Amino acid sequence: MTVEWFDIVDENGTALDRATRARCHDGSKLLHPVVHVHVFNSGGKLLLQKRKLTKDIQPGKWDTSVGGHIQSGELLEDAIQREVLEEIGIEIDPARLRPLGRYLFESEIEREYVYSYACTHDGPFRIQEEEIDEVRFLDITEIDDLIATGETTPNFNREADLLRKEKLLGERAGVGLP
Repeated sequence: MTVEWFDIVDENGTALDRATRARCHDGSKLLHPVVHVHVFNSGGKLLLQKRKLTKDIQPGKWDTSVGGHIQSGELLEDAIQREVLEEIGIEIDPARLRPLGRYLFESEIEREYVYSYACTHDGPFRIQEEEIDEVRFLDITEIDDLIATGETTPNFNREADLLRKEKLLGERAGVGLP
């Protein structure tokens, strides 16, 4: 089994040290960087992934289209391309993504420095079956229903608010995306 290493960052995203994935997820709350990519189709629906029941964090919940850790020393753009290709099987040009911002997210066991982006792609997708049960394009009503019934991750719930603020979810979903 390969040991994954993540950079430990400060609240500005500057690398200070590094630690193993296990250490970052053991309740130590070591702040480490992740990337999220929200994929909309040309009709404005948002692609969500349903996490495998075997995942160590938020198993069986609906989550961001693509989300993953940035490996220690890995460039942000390389992490985006790697995660998108691994999770949904498409190649993407990071320069064509719409940046949504950066924020800190904290759960019971970890703290993440999240880089969030959005783009448009209609598929087809090839999912990473070891980590994802399914992906599905959903409209705002379907997403709100999943949130209301507790079927989404807390991190996605926060990002749904960010997507609403950016006017990417709702009446004019996906308008202005690359």
